[in-house]
Amino acid sequence: MNKITLLISLALLLQFIAGSMQAQSKTNKPNVIVVITDDQGYGDLGCHGNPIIKTPAIDAFYKKAVRLTDFHVGPTCAPTRAGLLTGRYANRTGVWHTIGGCSILRKEEVTVADVFAENGYETALFGKWHLGDNYPSRPQDKGFKYVVAHGGGGVGQTNDSWNNDYFDDTYMVNGKPKKFDGYCTDVWFDEAVDYIKEQKDKPFFCYISTNAPHSPFNVPVEYYEPYKDLDIPEFQKRFYGMITNVDDNFKRLQEELRKMKLDKNTIVIFMTDNGTSAGYKNQGGKWYGHNAGMKGTKNSEYEGGHRVPFFISYPNGKIGGGKDVSEVTANVDILPTLVGLCGLDLPKRDLDGTDISFLLKGEKKKLERKYLITDSQRMQEPVKWNKSAVMSDKWRLVNGKELYDLTTDPGQEKDLALENPTKVKTMRGYYDEWWESVSTQFSSYPIIILGDEKQNPTEFTCHDSHVVSSVIPWHQNHVRAGKKNPFGGEYIVAFAESGKYEITLSRWPLESNLAINAGLEKGRDAAVNYDAISPGKAFDFVKGGVKIGGWKQEMKISKEAKSLVFRGYFPKGPANLRAWFTTATQEDWGAFYLKVEKI
Repeated sequence: MNKITLLISLALLLQFIAGSMQAQSKTNKPNVIVVITDDQGYGDLGCHGNPIIKTPAIDAFYKKAVRLTDFHVGPTCAPTRAGLLTGRYANRTGVWHTIGGCSILRKEEVTVADVFAENGYETALFGKWHLGDNYPSRPQDKGFKYVVAHGGGGVGQTNDSWNNDYFDDTYMVNGKPKKFDGYCTDVWFDEAVDYIKEQKDKPFFCYISTNAPHSPFNVPVEYYEPYKDLDIPEFQKRFYGMITNVDDNFKRLQEELRKMKLDKNTIVIFMTDNGTSAGYKNQGGKWYGHNAGMKGTKNSEYEGGHRVPFFISYPNGKIGGGKDVSEVTANVDILPTLVGLCGLDLPKRDLDGTDISFLLKGEKKKLERKYLITDSQRMQEPVKWNKSAVMSDKWRLVNGKELYDLTTDPGQEKDLALENPTKVKTMRGYYDEWWESVSTQFSSYPIIILGDEKQNPTEFTCHDSHVVSSVIPWHQNHVRAGKKNPFGGEYIVAFAESGKYEITLSRWPLESNLAINAGLEKGRDAAVNYDAISPGKAFDFVKGGVKIGGWKQEMKISKEAKSLVFRGYFPKGPANLRAWFTTATQEDWGAFYLKVEKI
């Protein structure tokens, strides 16, 4: 063998060894896919006893997965996501509401995507984020390397691209708008499958967070058809159709994993974010739907508001087999559990969750934790005991005063507080300690940073205005209808650098090209499978203004003005920003849309 041949052979051998090591490394690092739906409750699945809904793919997954049968989240969407992604109680993270500047994740929070990215994983999000649309709280600021997402808390909400209605919409791809063809849920799964095909030779963390079946209940007609003749309300037919569409997409996802031979080494999770919004309703004195015998629905402190499905499969990790885990678990457990299953390094961080991987594997160890807490705080600053539940085994202390034993009373009908004063006192004591721990930053809101190179200009809306009440126009239909944006709301901001800034106010989003006082012709009519798009109300605003700290300017509105533009010099650092329009009768309204740019 001559020298050249020897060198070539050696190079090929080294290449083979490197490839083998890479393959071995890949084998040792499982992929992770989390599918979380929006407003689908525990009872909105065939496998949980719903006799009407069609969810064959998820039902089949249920049969082969490990099921957490006593799994809890927040009673509403953004808090659930904050707890899931950080492993910390949502009230610590700045996220206890869904609007009003209280659904923005604090800059210092570390997410599961951060952790996976730091450990060499590719990371991606498809669909709903709902933890801030501005730097430093966007998903791409929080560990997700690739993002295809709508704005705000749902498609068509105020922070979303104008005129999005679930079909052929514009979504943000790593912060840049892009038009997509098709139904929203199909788009999220299409993009996720394409992404997985691209990343299949690398370990990846893929978060598919659907906005369905959140309202408005817009659904392709072929998914409405199976329910159209049933004796249930029209909205429920569409709601169920949206879930069946999710089910078909979930089936397609699993088929693609099998084709790529990734199914054995991929952790797949299916879960939802809170109790049902439309799957269990009283209409005209009659109850429709299925709630698995639980009391309460979305936003409730009772079991039906926060106990949700959680199914997980990981064949290579021996997690599966159609087994139930009955211990009380929660969204905050998922980050530390995934870290444990994937063998990741976790940065020093105080987590509220526990690694429950031993439960998933069926190991005969005891979960040492005694209590979990969930609550709903849809207000500017949380209130102690408000819509709260302290959970310990099958005991529930609700609102600090009602006590239920779910072993004998799963519907929470018999209050046992008077019969068990010691238990009530003990559970109240734990809550007191918890409250003292989570309440330290309630008055220190997360900040939108202006003028940073990572996002300049910065566009934001009344969705994130800090207003005492919850009457903010958080949906584009509210904006069209002219629902009042209460004057007095402030934006908590910080200027990244001292300098000149341009502040633009508008009644309509700038992309609409409409004048401030213009009306808007009626949009799409309602149909059996669509909600209507409202017409746009004309106004008589005569001036507008901006106040930042001690700086204030006002400007008259000309007849054809599409926006008002103010300029000023602002020092680096935090500030409160207020913006408004004034009517001919001297009534002040908060501005609907704002843009701030360092110039």
